[in-house]
Amino acid sequence: MPQDTAHGRLTTVTDETFAATVLAGDRPVVVDFWAEWCPPCRTVSRHLAELAEEFGDALRFVTLNSDENPETTRAYQVMSMPTMLVFRDGQVVGSIVGARPKNHLRLSFGRHVAGWQPPA
Repeated sequence: MPQDTAHGRLTTVTDETFAATVLAGDRPVVVDFWAEWCPPCRTVSRHLAELAEEFGDALRFVTLNSDENPETTRAYQVMSMPTMLVFRDGQVVGSIVGARPKNHLRLSFGRHVAGWQPPA
C-alpha cells in the first residue's frame, strides 16, 4: 500500500515519528490516514504518490496506518478513512475526509503552497 509507492515520495510515519516528521516539518505536510481494510485508501494512495511527484519539495506527503498507530489517529480525531490532514508549523490547516478525484486533491493541497499554480 502507501509504503510501496513506485516513486518513493511518500514517507511512512508512526506514533513515534509523527512529531519529528510532521509537527516539526519545515514545509507543509499532507498526512494520509489510511487502513488496510479501506478500499478507497488504495486509490487515494496512488493519487498522493503522483501528486508528491508534481509538488516536489514544496509539499511533503506522509502516510500513517491508523490501525497500527492509534495514538496519533485519536489525537487528531480521525474517524473515517481515508482522511488527509494538512499541517503547517505543527498545526492542522486543512483536511479532506473521504476519497476525492486527483484534481480535487491537487487544488486543495495547492492552496497551502506559496506561489503554486495548477498545471495548465
